[in-house]
Amino acid sequence: MSKEKILVIAVKMPDDNEHRFKSSLKELAALSDTAGGEVKEVVTQNRQHIHPAFYLGEGKINEIKRLVDELEIDLVISNDELSPGQLRNLNDRLETPIIDRSQLILDIFAKRAHTKEGQMQVELAQLEYMLPRLHGKGIELSRLGGGIGTRGPGETKLETDQRHIRRRIQDIKRRLKIVVKQRDQYRKRRRTNEAFQLAIVGYTNAGKSTLFNRLTESKSLEEDQLFATLDPLTRKIRLPSGFQALITDTVGFLQELPTTLIAAFRSTLEEVTEADFILHVVDASNPDNEQQQNTVIELLNELDAQNVPILTVYNKKDLLKRELIPMHYPYIFISAFNEDSLQELVEKIESLLKEEWDNFIIELKPSEGQLLNRLENETIINDKSFDENANRYIIKGYMQTNHPLQHILKE
Repeated sequence: MSKEKILVIAVKMPDDNEHRFKSSLKELAALSDTAGGEVKEVVTQNRQHIHPAFYLGEGKINEIKRLVDELEIDLVISNDELSPGQLRNLNDRLETPIIDRSQLILDIFAKRAHTKEGQMQVELAQLEYMLPRLHGKGIELSRLGGGIGTRGPGETKLETDQRHIRRRIQDIKRRLKIVVKQRDQYRKRRRTNEAFQLAIVGYTNAGKSTLFNRLTESKSLEEDQLFATLDPLTRKIRLPSGFQALITDTVGFLQELPTTLIAAFRSTLEEVTEADFILHVVDASNPDNEQQQNTVIELLNELDAQNVPILTVYNKKDLLKRELIPMHYPYIFISAFNEDSLQELVEKIESLLKEEWDNFIIELKPSEGQLLNRLENETIINDKSFDENANRYIIKGYMQTNHPLQHILKE
């Protein structure tokens, strides 16, 4: 299947950081590739302010129109979110379908969502994005030939009846509330079982799913594409001491994520706020890794997860061309495909937990096998010996400060 030919348009404002502007354009090209298109041309314009009616200046639009015709462009994508009026006016002038960055991201999410909850969240975000843009013909939202920007509710010709869309939004919100309640109950159950929870977060394509699969020996989707993982997965992991925990792989972060999408995926991202420990995976080989780290930290702050202990995992160290100075502490450099790296990582996690937790020494009778088993699974045991004279097991280790077994130690 041939790729759709894309032309990207972008406005650079006086306050825009040059490096960030270039990285956002590079990211837009990667997003276009993930969606099944190929960027043939990028047209940028330096402006004091965005043109209220056309986004760009009149002269630039004529230049873009010529390029669209010459290169037989299938789709124009704007680097910034466009207002309903700008979308309509550009569509009329260029006579070719146009979408913006937000709609492109929503389109990729629609393609990637596999669970019922994920699909509902994407549809909700798409409908809320489209609602104010349903004026007149609605052509720009219903490309009958299919293609990028038409997945999800745009696959069939959208009804332009706003009341119908509003009813659908209410219906999805109602159904999502039920799902969120179920998720909360599931979380409470995990809490009651005192399962220690690790969450993997990071910029999209940093290698989170690869790391998740290597640590849990599972088979979640791994692709060298943006947003390969959309629905959160949780698996069991056993650390070197025998300590068992749950680990969750989350959706990749991105700069300038559409606000409707952050709102829609809040319940999914809340897995992060419920975590006891966060692994922030960074693609160390990416030249924009500093910007990407800042984006993730900003989003974690928005989710009120800034107080959860974080280990920054600089991944893909085998692809590093030059020395990288870590931005965050504590940190570790790894390659997710390397067994020794993974071993170093799990040992690092354990050593950081020991620093946070209370150390304990406890003597157990041989008949207290059940309690011994719990200590082996739910705490980090450093040393276990048997005193034949006293007929007791002597256990030394580390335990979470608020763990239910603390009361046994006090006794």
